[in-house]
Amino acid sequence: MNTIDYATSGVDIEKGDTASRAAYANAKKTFSCRAGKIGEPMILDGGFSGALDMGDFLLVQNDDGTGTKTEIAERMRLFDTIGEDLLCMVVDDAICTGAEVISVTNTFDVPYVEPEVLDAMTASLARACISQQVVIPGGEIAELGKAAQKIIWNATAVGIVKKDKFITGQHIHAGQKIVGLKGRVLRSNGISLARKVCETAFGDNWHETDWREGISWGEILLTPSKIFHRTLLNHVLGDFEGTRKFPVDGIAHITGGGIPGNAPRIMPKGLGATFHNLHEPHVAVKDLQKLGNIEEEECYRTWHCGTAMLLFSDSAEEICEALNTIDPDIEAQIVGEVTGNEGIEIKSGFSGKTLIF
Repeated sequence: MNTIDYATSGVDIEKGDTASRAAYANAKKTFSCRAGKIGEPMILDGGFSGALDMGDFLLVQNDDGTGTKTEIAERMRLFDTIGEDLLCMVVDDAICTGAEVISVTNTFDVPYVEPEVLDAMTASLARACISQQVVIPGGEIAELGKAAQKIIWNATAVGIVKKDKFITGQHIHAGQKIVGLKGRVLRSNGISLARKVCETAFGDNWHETDWREGISWGEILLTPSKIFHRTLLNHVLGDFEGTRKFPVDGIAHITGGGIPGNAPRIMPKGLGATFHNLHEPHVAVKDLQKLGNIEEEECYRTWHCGTAMLLFSDSAEEICEALNTIDPDIEAQIVGEVTGNEGIEIKSGFSGKTLIF
């Protein structure tokens, strides 16, 4: 059986990383035009969000989208959960800085407008926003005809955080424990690889193929993302006016690039991490790995594989207890620790072997 990887599904992570570095380098060229003014930017190489100095607090902004998870929703004609995925991708990036997201705007690029579809999608976003205490002050719908083949849905989050509660990762240190929070099946990254595996195995109508127990592959891959933003604000970080309940030196959202691509983004140079107790990949992800004969390293570079967020803290056990008391589905547990050597070591949830990145 031929091995399927992210590149053969149409996504080149290395080129994407190169493009992201170039985009941020160009973005930093604009920073000097606000020097000494309200809204002066902070330089956050590798960070999950951008931050602007507003005097007494920082304004945090970031963007993301649902990627090709929307393509599955279109195939299934099921649009009532995709808004959770959109909100998750932006608010769980912002929470990595400790910021409380107060608003999101969203944009649609569509080949043609289907009012009932956009109503269902924006209704799902509104429900998710209410659960996270986030408002939607506006958005945009662009009808592009042949220039767009599928629905493209993106959002921008705006958050606020007091300067003394801003999380940068600079105080992460060797020996520090890492708390992991359990994700569901997939977030809105790595979907192209999952789709490629299913299409190769089952053909164009793969989404209708039974996965298990009467659940189709389309349905299981549409499982909405678990959002951690409000739970962390309420029970660990404190909201904008609240007090920090537990010390947290760094937070990493495990999306595109997986743990090997996202954990090092916030750690000081010279440090690495070993992960010996990660959550097991969802059974559907294990099935995808077998169906596509995907290398385990590729799985961990593409998907969260069970652990969707990492918290670096000297109060790891207390954080786990607090989060599991309020939401057992989070299954917070100590998944690893910081090491004094660069590099990421993972005990695979697929085979149990040790993977080195």
